Amino acid sequence: MIRKIIEINEEKCNGCGACAAACHEGAIGMAGGKAKLLRDDYCDGLGDCLPACPTGAITFVMREAAAYDEKAVLENKSKQADAPMHPHGGCPGSRMRTLHRESAAQSAPAQGESLSQLGQWPCQIKLVPIRAPYFDGASLLIAADCTAYAYARLHEDFMRGKITLIGCPKLDGMDYSEKLTAILQSNDIKSVTIVRMEVPCCGGLEAAAKKALQSSGKFLPWRVVTVSVDGRIIE
Repeated sequence: MIRKIIEINEEKCNGCGACAAACHEGAIGMAGGKAKLLRDDYCDGLGDCLPACPTGAITFVMREAAAYDEKAVLENKSKQADAPMHPHGGCPGSRMRTLHRESAAQSAPAQGESLSQLGQWPCQIKLVPIRAPYFDGASLLIAADCTAYAYARLHEDFMRGKITLIGCPKLDGMDYSEKLTAILQSNDIKSVTIVRMEVPCCGGLEAAAKKALQSSGKFLPWRVVTVSVDGRIIE
C-alpha cells in the first residue's frame, strides 16, 4: 500500500539517538552510528520522531510500505521490556530515566556538600523525548546552559521539584519552539519557568518557550527569570 512513512537522511543524521528514544513504536534503531527505520510496519506515520531530531534528518514521504501493525509493535515492546538493553537501541547517553531524590533527601549531605536536583535524564532539549512519565503533573524549568555556571544556587532555587530542560539556541543552531510545543501539548505540564542569561542570544530560548506556550493552546502559569553574567537575578 502507498502511505505516509518516515525517511531518514543518513548524511544529516548525527547519531544522537533522540529519534529512537522519541519513537514509542520502536520503529527506529541505531546501527553504525546512524538512525535506521527498522521495519515499515512499526512506523505509525505520526512522526513523534520529527521534532526530536536536532539536524532535520527525518522527513515524511509517500511510498509503498507495509501497513502499520499494532500487534507486531506490542509484541516487540514486550520483548524489549524483557531484554537487558537500552530502549529502542538508542544511544546509551540519551536513555530516558527518572532520577528519584527521595532516598538522597533522607540521608543528610556531608558538611558543605550540595545535592543535585536534576529530576530526569536526558535534560538537553534536543535529546529529551516528547512524552515521558516524568512530565506527568510536572512543573517545567526551561533553562539556558550557562545559567548553571553563572547562578550558583540554580539547583536549590529553580531546579528543585521541577523537570529541567536545558539548551543554547546559539550553539545548537535550532528553534526549540516546535519540540517544546509538542511537549506541552502531549503532557500534563502544570507550570513553566524560563531561566535565561541577560545576553541577547538567550532571547532565542525565551522566544521559543513563549511561542510554545502560545502554540500549545494551554493556559499555564509561567514566568521568566534573567540572570546577569556576574550571577545576579535581574527579573
